[in-house]
Amino acid sequence: MRLRTLVVAVVIVAANSFLVAPSFAHDEPSSGQAEDFAGILARDPGESEARRGFAPCVRGLAAGTYPCDGIDMLSHLSLADLGVTFVNDMWGWTDPRTRHDYALVGATEGTVIVDITRPLRPDIVGTLPAHALDPQRPFWKDVKVFGNHMYVVSEQLGHGLQVFDLTEVRGVHGDPVVFEETAHYAEFSTSHNLNINTDTGFLYALGSRNLDRSLSCAGGLHMVDINDPTAPTFAGCFADQGYIHDTQCVVYRGPDADHQGREICFNSNAADDGNFVSIVDVTDKANPVSLARETYPNDGYSHQGSLTPNQAFFLHGDELDEETLGLNTTTRVWDVRDLDNPVLTLAFENTTASIDHNLYTEGRVAYASNYTSGLRIYDTRRVGVPALSEIGFFDVYPENDDPTFEGGTWSNYPYFRQPHVVAVSSMDRGLFVLRARAAR
Repeated sequence: MRLRTLVVAVVIVAANSFLVAPSFAHDEPSSGQAEDFAGILARDPGESEARRGFAPCVRGLAAGTYPCDGIDMLSHLSLADLGVTFVNDMWGWTDPRTRHDYALVGATEGTVIVDITRPLRPDIVGTLPAHALDPQRPFWKDVKVFGNHMYVVSEQLGHGLQVFDLTEVRGVHGDPVVFEETAHYAEFSTSHNLNINTDTGFLYALGSRNLDRSLSCAGGLHMVDINDPTAPTFAGCFADQGYIHDTQCVVYRGPDADHQGREICFNSNAADDGNFVSIVDVTDKANPVSLARETYPNDGYSHQGSLTPNQAFFLHGDELDEETLGLNTTTRVWDVRDLDNPVLTLAFENTTASIDHNLYTEGRVAYASNYTSGLRIYDTRRVGVPALSEIGFFDVYPENDDPTFEGGTWSNYPYFRQPHVVAVSSMDRGLFVLRARAAR
């Protein structure tokens, strides 16, 4: 239910009031990451970061500010516009009835819902406040969608899993609305991340903890049945491999005939015993089966990855190899045509030094959010050769491309009804709505 119509207040919090900064890859922050995060909070958006309109990429720049190639800026909403102090993960939703496209923007204070159906004139519909919020401990959200419902987790103690019926936003115009969550799942207190297999109606929470901060499911796959979207129920655990940072779970339709039709999870497994890409059959939630678990050279922290649409290759990012090993931005390509024997075939190094974060594949391209170097688009048509190449970019953090967490893009969403429209979340600059000409 909608609580009431209110203008979303801009929450201004002094940087020095945040006593603990979260880490981007670990349960506890390093001193360097804490300093970087404090720098983001201290930055005043100011007039230069006010809402901006269309700015095509011309001679390598958009709006005279953002380095680019083959990607135009359709619109931009700053942190002040969104009414938040720190933006992080995001996802998207297309209303099947109205065909409106919405960006779902995770932030410390809650999740902001933005109608981008007219991408040149985005409309902030409202905010779902965080289930739990300690202003002394800013935390991020992770957001996914199933059955017209939004699911949100956080590492804020006591947050659990929020459920929000997105059809509540239909017909909302004018002042932004503060929404109420539709349901809540409290079988874990915190979770770093989540993935949803929309074909089966199962949600996978990653790195979840109980109220006493002990790990749930050893930090592995905490499986939740959401086939009744507003009545989530615990379905099982996969704890054999320890902490899993991210996963993509699919009904397998790839080339390995032995596993077709099974529900398979492709995991970025950052465990106490090392960094791995692992593959697990979770068809039977009471008895998940490990199919493979492979390490790789020059590892720092196994973070996230996405399958190519034919499920033959897995593009994988390690979050700390650039910072700790001095690599350029690296995407690893795994040949997963044999699920029992995945093979690392390529470590593609881009020309930047920035840290890679979230990457999603769509058609013949991959959209990578690489912190300080922004959104990068990779051509995946020759991935089996193996080869990747960059065909476009939009740098939302023009200050530098350093391998730091000081600013830039956390994530992106390229699956809207409108072709080539990509929404990009920026930790320090809010939401960018872009048009990827390079992906055509």
